[in-house]
Amino acid sequence: MRRAGKAWMWAGGTLGVCLGFVALLVVGTYSAAAGIAGGVGNKGGAVALAKGAVPALYQGLVQRWGNLCPAINPALLAAQLYQESGWNPRAVSPADARGIAQFIPGTWAGHGIDGDGDGDRDIWDPKDAIPSAASYDCELARYVKDVPGDPASNMLAAYNAGAYRVIRHGGVPPISETQNYVRIIRSLEKSFARPAGRLAPSQQAAAAIQWAQGKLGTPYLWGGTGTAAQNGRFDCSGLTQAAYDTVGVRLPRVANDQYNAGPHPSRGELLPGDLVFFSDDLTNSRAIRHVGIYVGGGYMIDAPRTGAVIRFDRIDTPDYFGATRVTSEGAAALPTHLPQA
Repeated sequence: MRRAGKAWMWAGGTLGVCLGFVALLVVGTYSAAAGIAGGVGNKGGAVALAKGAVPALYQGLVQRWGNLCPAINPALLAAQLYQESGWNPRAVSPADARGIAQFIPGTWAGHGIDGDGDGDRDIWDPKDAIPSAASYDCELARYVKDVPGDPASNMLAAYNAGAYRVIRHGGVPPISETQNYVRIIRSLEKSFARPAGRLAPSQQAAAAIQWAQGKLGTPYLWGGTGTAAQNGRFDCSGLTQAAYDTVGVRLPRVANDQYNAGPHPSRGELLPGDLVFFSDDLTNSRAIRHVGIYVGGGYMIDAPRTGAVIRFDRIDTPDYFGATRVTSEGAAALPTHLPQA
């Protein structure tokens, strides 16, 4: 991914000063953050969507229909839609699941609704498909409402394995595909919800920053992932992917997918190791075009553009989109193969 950005010029002895500066920022910030506990959630209240996580074109639909019944919320509905189609309204799977909500035509025939009230039920129209996804979730939730356990997890299990299996097993059945589906959606749900409290620091952040510091001064390469054939060069998302790969967290290849690898701290809650993102469209995470690793004090390490080197840059620019606190759980939940249009 590429970003046209302003350089923070450094050379020679300045680099050593910068590395010491970053080390102090990381230690100081994490010392201040020590003892912070908690995570993402909106317990006891309405769930708000994280900034730009849902494309603006669909945000109102997801917010409205995500509150259709107690078993779902807007972030959970968003997680399902992202997992199913990546917000692609023309997506078609190998199994002929269609549209943004990936309905099989036979399922659509029985459960599709006229969400926008225009007199038809169009599987390709998000104004029908998103309401239909919420309606179908709530219908499944009613089938398993008397099953012990978490209603949302039981609903998701019913979506994947069938309500009768959830009822028979008294909860999420011991089927690996179903258990993974529930885990993935519940994890992705956290990346679509606006955090209600303070977020725990990332356990891998300091080591990821240390690795990235070792790449300062490396020339940028569009499409670079650091291979020997590329002479160890990176583009922006290749750098962040490689930094977190060294600490056992596998991020997606491109910046707009990396945005969903964890919850989203506000600008005032940033900690070193958070990924910071930039876009020309501040309403849509799918339009993100640049990413860096926050180091504190308003700076990041990033691979900015062709002709530049991996360096420190300021994050407070008009195209600053937001941030993600990477978690192993969040990264592992991201879809790897989305259906194509």
